[in-house]
Amino acid sequence: IKHFDELNDVGDHCTVCHRCVKPCPVNIDFGDVTVAIRNYLHKSGKRKFNPAVAAGMAFLNATDPRTINILRKGVVEAGFKLQNIGYQWGKKFHIGAGRQKAAPKATTGKAPIKEQVVHFINRPLPRNVPIKTARALLNIEDAKTVPIIRSPQTGEDAEAVFYFPGCGSERLFSQVGLATQAMLWHAGVQTVLPPGYLCCGYPQDAGGNKAKAEQMTTENRVLFHRLANTLNYLDIKTVVVSCGTCYDQLEQYRFEDIFPGCRIIDIHEFLLEKGIKLDGISGQQYLYHDPCHSPIKTMNAAKMTSELMGKEVVLSDRCCGESGMFAVKRPDIATQVKFRKQEEIEKNLNRLPQGEPVKMLTSCPACLQGLSRYTDDNQLPADYIVVEMAKHILGDNWQNEFVEKANNGGIEKVRL
Repeated sequence: IKHFDELNDVGDHCTVCHRCVKPCPVNIDFGDVTVAIRNYLHKSGKRKFNPAVAAGMAFLNATDPRTINILRKGVVEAGFKLQNIGYQWGKKFHIGAGRQKAAPKATTGKAPIKEQVVHFINRPLPRNVPIKTARALLNIEDAKTVPIIRSPQTGEDAEAVFYFPGCGSERLFSQVGLATQAMLWHAGVQTVLPPGYLCCGYPQDAGGNKAKAEQMTTENRVLFHRLANTLNYLDIKTVVVSCGTCYDQLEQYRFEDIFPGCRIIDIHEFLLEKGIKLDGISGQQYLYHDPCHSPIKTMNAAKMTSELMGKEVVLSDRCCGESGMFAVKRPDIATQVKFRKQEEIEKNLNRLPQGEPVKMLTSCPACLQGLSRYTDDNQLPADYIVVEMAKHILGDNWQNEFVEKANNGGIEKVRL
């Protein structure tokens, strides 16, 4: 029993960011070792049960719209609200928020439950999560049809891209998926979406459930082959993502066999290719948090963000401390990561002109959640690059306008 407890503790200490200093002379990646440990524990039935993590994974595994809606209300809406209440009470009685100002002690074992709760409530979860998923807003939850979104002014012979939104950009922060689709609409391309709600399988694999991840990957690949056969007249050459973990997992899908000659690219790199960028926003400064699982693969991420924003953007290094379920499963360790990130943010802010508002940009849904938790400390709101671009290019009311346009003749539904 002690052997399995120690393995669980080792497995919980890693965010699987693959960025740690490698002490191994033969370059064994500790992130890969951690995933192997978690998979071994899962197969052995010795993986410790965590109800919050189980609820989160159930939310990601679900494909039925009604189930997703129920879990969303329970896990996201109610769960985030309760955490915020705990944060406010912690501030009032100085049991949570105050402790994030001092360097946390080193973790040498599993912290007691009371201490874990204190760490869990020391920074607030996002307060304004969208009330509906992107698919619900666009009325495309039917898993038997393939949605094709395009402007009525865009011809059927226009470039077609396949957009895989993933869980974070579709089920949780739906504004990210909608901004991606709105900017693709603006770029004059046809956007093909998967039929129904899908998860790429990365969270399951990183959590140690390799069998579930392989099952999801296989099922998705079969589905995408069917989709490609149905829509072979579109000649899709580009797969667009808005999440780095989705990018890493989709690389294993062999999309070149599904859409011959295609490539995978992040939405921000795609927009830059199309020459869509801002001319610079006066009176606004930006930091850029490059995710541990960065979707930016072809160029320097900070340089790309600066080009898209039309002004210099300062890179903010270090992990945000969220890492999917990591901050829920081991909030005591996450506090240490967040303390180091807070130091980095303070250093970044000192590099920028004083007196102008600053916003933190990123390109990862989990990081968007993690970075939102620093807002109270630094008056530093966090947002996605593509959402910020949509606001300035399409207008402040871009989301409502896009949903209205799409629902009034902008969506073709092809029977799968």
